[in-house]
Amino acid sequence: MASVAITLERSSEAAVLVEARPGEPCPLLLDWRDLGAAEVAEWRNLARATSEPNPFFEDWYLLPALKAHDTSHEVRLFVLEREGRWLGVMPVVKRNRYYGKPIPHLAGWMHANCFLGAPLVAKGHERAFWQALLRWADRSPGRALFLHLAQIPLQGELFGALRQLGRTGGIVQSEERALLASDLTPEAYLEASMTGKKRKELRRQANRLSKLGELTFERRDDDEGVEAWAKGFLELEKAGWKGKAGSALACSPATETLFQQALAGGAKAGRLERLALYLDGQPIAMLANFLTAPGAFSYKTAFDEGFARFSPGVLLQRENLTLLERAGIEWCDSCAAADHPMIDHIWRERRAVGAVSIAIGGPLRRAFFRPLLKAELGRRPDGARL
Repeated sequence: MASVAITLERSSEAAVLVEARPGEPCPLLLDWRDLGAAEVAEWRNLARATSEPNPFFEDWYLLPALKAHDTSHEVRLFVLEREGRWLGVMPVVKRNRYYGKPIPHLAGWMHANCFLGAPLVAKGHERAFWQALLRWADRSPGRALFLHLAQIPLQGELFGALRQLGRTGGIVQSEERALLASDLTPEAYLEASMTGKKRKELRRQANRLSKLGELTFERRDDDEGVEAWAKGFLELEKAGWKGKAGSALACSPATETLFQQALAGGAKAGRLERLALYLDGQPIAMLANFLTAPGAFSYKTAFDEGFARFSPGVLLQRENLTLLERAGIEWCDSCAAADHPMIDHIWRERRAVGAVSIAIGGPLRRAFFRPLLKAELGRRPDGARL
């Protein structure tokens, strides 16, 4: 495995990455284009042993995303392994600009349809992973002034291990987004979340909708028909306001292909749940969840805006509450922006996520970083020191 890193990275970085004593974790920097079957198999094993699940960094999602967006081949996979077993993985990239300013830094790689930036790390190895990542960042050539990690969960063992390292750094952005996590039954949860008047209105809308034709609901977690389902979703989303605004997945060949490949890969891996509401066989609301026990992620949803007065998206979310009874799933991340006008009124729990900037390098780089961090924290009311 170490020889692979040397082949892929012939810079001074590679020499640092392969320095490890026998039996100790070894950090590698890999080119995702050259991964073999053995590496992908280790990646999949790791994904099922993490302390912080993240479907967006699993192989079936991240590889299609890299193919779609890393056209300049700048991204590398930082991997921590021991005797062939992967203990952690994170896509990393060098950036020359930070919020439009010429500030070089290293970053965890993200894209517009990636809703969590947490690395996949085997439970019990959180501290070792962060130490190895920061050690690589310290020794990386160039003028990078800090390491920036976006969309990091601000609770849990993974973030706790990062804070315990005592590095100079800060939470430079944070928000709370809707989360579903409760011991209540779906019926009891809906009753606690919505007023009786609103629940009555939902029943009325469903009844009125059923008078227009045959109203049916489908939930699937297999891979049968997933290609046609993905095509139907893309068409439904593009027909609405996102299509008019040019932000629908199908408005770009790259995101359209990513969606199709990610759903196919997720279904094959047993990570996809599909929900749909049909009227006379035509979808009027659709939802894709990623199942990554003990958590889940509400990835994408769309509805037919021609039926907006019947709230088909909310009716589908009512069905989605059965996640509360699904074996092995303790919570579901909405992946929605804070204060979302729909989901925030149904899901009552919240998950804190944010962006973190951390000092790297020697005394000179850290001296440059301190005033940058102070200035950024001063401009952000939600900022805080690590």
